[in-house]
Amino acid sequence: MTLKPSGRADGKLEWIKSSYSSDDGPSCVEVATTPATIHVRDSKNPNGPRLALTPATWETFLPYASGH
Repeated sequence: MTLKPSGRADGKLEWIKSSYSSDDGPSCVEVATTPATIHVRDSKNPNGPRLALTPATWETFLPYASGH
């Protein structure tokens, strides 16, 4: 999986969309990072609910998300 920028929909965060997600195909999650927080949202609903995780929580989550 590679990441591709999806733009600054809210003017503050730069959201990154997975390469598994496309404009014509299945949608995935998008992430945006700040030094203190990892933000996660559904790319099908960019104005919908979002998660805000600490870097430590994100690091703990990643092995489960990647299947490794």
